[in-house]
Amino acid sequence: MRLFRHAFQTVQSNRRAYLVLNAVLYGSVLLGFGAGLLFPGLAAAQLDSLEASGTGDLVRSLLENPWLFALVILANNALRAGLLNLVLPSMIVPFAGIVWYVYSLFTVGLVLAPVDRDGWLTLIPHSLTVVMEVQAYVLLSLGVYLLGRAWIRPRTVGAENRRQAYVHGLRQLGLLSLPALALLVVFALYESLSVIYLVPLLTKG
Repeated sequence: MRLFRHAFQTVQSNRRAYLVLNAVLYGSVLLGFGAGLLFPGLAAAQLDSLEASGTGDLVRSLLENPWLFALVILANNALRAGLLNLVLPSMIVPFAGIVWYVYSLFTVGLVLAPVDRDGWLTLIPHSLTVVMEVQAYVLLSLGVYLLGRAWIRPRTVGAENRRQAYVHGLRQLGLLSLPALALLVVFALYESLSVIYLVPLLTKG
């Protein structure tokens, strides 16, 4: 709990950057969603791409096992999206992962854009998943931002050189990763259960 408290204090100390990242990341999803509504062909192309990559078949094969489905969701969100695409690139090039993730969330918005009644009904439970998972990425992005800022401007964290500043930034990123991971774990399970049990109830008939 002390580590979570320190993470919250880090957010409070960097409130402006946190709010800006919220606006940018959620805004990217909303822009993609709006584009998908205005240009249904874009949304259809994204869905076709997912089917062609085998993602659709993988999801359907996991619907009989909610726990395994949740584990796959968590691995995708935490390891592929969070670690490989957001955090690791930014440890090499400052802020690189944030730039990529803005585009990634735009495509998420495209996929979410409903094309029929069932699509709108599916959004009822799935919108909570999107809001909370994006919040996890906001926390990771804040950590990435603090790492990059410390790396580029060591004096902002009272460091004598870039190495010390980099280590300081990694500590802040690590702290913010804890609540981000907690959100991803909880909502991987929620997403699995909602897709398997709740969505079929809403769209039945």
